[in-house]
Amino acid sequence: MLPRDLYEIVHILGIALTMLAFGGVVMHARAGGTWKGAHGERALRVAHHLGLFLILLGGFGMLARIGVAKGGIASFPGWLWAKLALLVLLGGTVRLPYRRPALAWAAFAATALVAAMAAWLALYKPI
Repeated sequence: MLPRDLYEIVHILGIALTMLAFGGVVMHARAGGTWKGAHGERALRVAHHLGLFLILLGGFGMLARIGVAKGGIASFPGWLWAKLALLVLLGGTVRLPYRRPALAWAAFAATALVAAMAAWLALYKPI
């Protein structure tokens, strides 16, 4: 098993990659790009999805190292379920700037708030 610190680095790398890719998607959509656009836009989608995968990989690796997931999915605490819901929300927002370019900046700001809420849940574990 890998050290917890390595899983944390993978988790943070996934967060950075997801946020960076979403920022690129917002800029591309605001510039008039489409979902089925150029190869550069496809690279943004791949980076976004790869970032989400790294978030899951690093997060579940950390959970395994600290022993949270020993009882299986039924033993997940509430804060973890909330973080998983936020991850699904982040995954679903990648197409929003293309569907409604006028809401691209609002989606960008909301994504930052979702990331802040996920960090708060991880640090304080309120539920």
